[in-house]
Amino acid sequence: MKFNPPLRLAELAAFLQAEYDGDPDFLVTGMNEIHMVEPGDLTFVDHSKYYDKALNSKATTVLINKKVDRPEGKALLFHDKPFDAFISIILKYRAFEPANQQVSSSAEIGEGTVIQPGAFIGNHVTIGKNCIIHANASIYDHSVIGDHVIIHSNSVIGADAYYFQHRPEGYRKFESCGRVILEDHVEVGALCSIDKGVTGDTIIGRGTKLDNHCQIGHDTVIGQNCLIGAHAAIAGVTKIEDDVIIWGRVAINKDLVIGKGAVILATSAVDKSLEGGKTYFGVPADEARKKWREIASVRQLPDLIAKMR
Repeated sequence: MKFNPPLRLAELAAFLQAEYDGDPDFLVTGMNEIHMVEPGDLTFVDHSKYYDKALNSKATTVLINKKVDRPEGKALLFHDKPFDAFISIILKYRAFEPANQQVSSSAEIGEGTVIQPGAFIGNHVTIGKNCIIHANASIYDHSVIGDHVIIHSNSVIGADAYYFQHRPEGYRKFESCGRVILEDHVEVGALCSIDKGVTGDTIIGRGTKLDNHCQIGHDTVIGQNCLIGAHAAIAGVTKIEDDVIIWGRVAINKDLVIGKGAVILATSAVDKSLEGGKTYFGVPADEARKKWREIASVRQLPDLIAKMR
């Protein structure tokens, strides 16, 4: 998430009631998780295991729960509960806005776009030209839809990330302040769910097509001209490169990379990153020819065991 206008370090420290180390006028231009930060961003760290990673990341402001030496060119904010402080920033600068009409007056809708009856368009949504948003589709706040996009009925674009921190008293929700971006010529089937990024963006690349009942997790980036079959479930922070084909009921774990031109056959489950240009099958997924040979070998086991008796 970007701050418009940027925040001063001293201003942010006062809001959080936190001590700081750095120039009071040091600018914080946005906030992001550690794996997605860029210069100008604020990130947080609350475990010693990750201190070095955060302090040496591209983030230029770090919210941390221990007094440490400030790296050159960066600013530090000291808070006993960095996670809670980070969430409080989100709640202040990207607060939930209740809707008061079916299509928000703050939404920008391009020429030639058709919004069917019953569709919901949230606050600060941008929709390009010549799109079709079918009945009962819901596009949540801050989503960005390109030109010539089709979204079928009962799909939800921009639901919150499924992201919680375990506490002794239960789970603390990591409030989502990211977006969903659908690039030009994307088609989303009926009853799909595409979750917004936690602090970054979930992106579906130009020309990609989703069948019905697909789930796309937070901060996932899907490349151009991909095909994703019905009931596919792709967990968060996964990268799908261009021209990938994912057939029906495929499950893909989080934080993986699926290489350009890979094909994953139906009902497979992916638990590791896959090279591009190959076909995969099985649970866990492996190269299809290898998996089929394994299946054929297993089928021979009862006869082999019988002959040994």
